[in-house]
Amino acid sequence: MRPSRFALHRPESLAEALALKAEFGDTATFHAGGTELLVALKARVLKYDHVIDIKQVEELRGIRLLDEGTLSIGSLSTHHVIANDPLVRQLFPGYADLSEHVANIRVRVAGTLGGVLCFAEPHADAPTMLCALDARIALASATARRNIPSREFHVGEFATAREDDEVLVSIDLPRRLPGDRSAYRAFGHTERPAVGVAAVWSPQGPQRLRLWTGAIVPVPVPMPKAETTAQSLPPDASLEEVWRALEPVIAAEAEEIDAHDDLHGAADYKKHLVGVLARRALEECLK
Repeated sequence: MRPSRFALHRPESLAEALALKAEFGDTATFHAGGTELLVALKARVLKYDHVIDIKQVEELRGIRLLDEGTLSIGSLSTHHVIANDPLVRQLFPGYADLSEHVANIRVRVAGTLGGVLCFAEPHADAPTMLCALDARIALASATARRNIPSREFHVGEFATAREDDEVLVSIDLPRRLPGDRSAYRAFGHTERPAVGVAAVWSPQGPQRLRLWTGAIVPVPVPMPKAETTAQSLPPDASLEEVWRALEPVIAAEAEEIDAHDDLHGAADYKKHLVGVLARRALEECLK
């Protein structure tokens, strides 16, 4: 099926793109990689009179290290670009590895990080890892700019905190501390994960674990009891000692997740996967 007819606009600056959205309002949408939007338009699940193609906006491109050590990823960066960027591979190798395994090569080359975040399909990899990394999301409208934590960005299935007139400008990863390790592990029967688990281990005092799981419910969820338990472990604890302490806590927290049976698997199966994937992510962090 072909999408309904629409006018295509190709602004060359962020200001021009935001002005077009302000002019056309609810009848317009932004288009970046298009791997999600075009499918919805062709299926006529979505319909717009105006599509604002922002792929030419240079302000939304690039990956750069800011003065305070924050790594800023432009929202038009594709998964393929992120996976192969020297700064990402050096500072956040766990996130580079995630990007290298998103869906398939077509999606990795065309799909943008900003696009997947804004579409908010629950079975996506990036949101879970970005929450664990304490990322922040930079948004801009014709009248204002704001930053929000990534963990507050997704509010439901296909729903985000982004206002309709806003463009996601960048995804900002805070300065990595010496010794920080991160990893993401996912499993599913399709190109989308049934469950994904992200872990960030920070050994520099105070010792800290950030553990998040995604895809199992509409938005990524933290595992705070496991994070609290990790703080009490000795700094030189082995993987087996860490897992002995965390395994029952993670299992109990997974059991509390309001998962449902669906095409990706039964609820009990997905809850079991949380523990399996959490161990694999921790193995990578602690090796």
